[in-house]
Amino acid sequence: MPAATNKNDLLAVTEKEYAKLQKLIAEIDEKTALILVDEATIKDTIGHRAHWIELFLGWYNDGQAGKQVYFPAEGYKWNDLKRYNADLREKQSNLSWEDVKSLLANKAEELHNWMQARSDEELYGAPMKGANNDWTSGRWSEAAGPSHYRSAAKYLRQVLRAIKT
Repeated sequence: MPAATNKNDLLAVTEKEYAKLQKLIAEIDEKTALILVDEATIKDTIGHRAHWIELFLGWYNDGQAGKQVYFPAEGYKWNDLKRYNADLREKQSNLSWEDVKSLLANKAEELHNWMQARSDEELYGAPMKGANNDWTSGRWSEAAGPSHYRSAAKYLRQVLRAIKT
């Protein structure tokens, strides 16, 4: 699926992918959400997606403020993602399934509001400040939102199939 190149398309793909993910999440009970599959649970996966929205918004805000932007986070490099994700699972381990669903809903709303508040020019007119690459803010937001929603939904469907067999 090609990346969005304007605000209307970005909002449309965000709403579409979030709705698909929400439909899947609504059918999952806490017992199922806590089944460990390959080092993570469904709860961990949803908490991860919520967290990456928070990371993106932090990157954007730091770049706009002229601060150093740490990708993916201070003290981690892209090749440290396995360790970062393990640390995140530990940090979120005290959250319940209901907490994680609420966290995702809140972060998804923040992201949607952020997108709504930006013009096409702000989203796609130039590379995101502080990112040190040619991706625009719109492209980064798509990676943090709808692309992550899509991959989470795909993963959840795989896990749910595996659990049933």
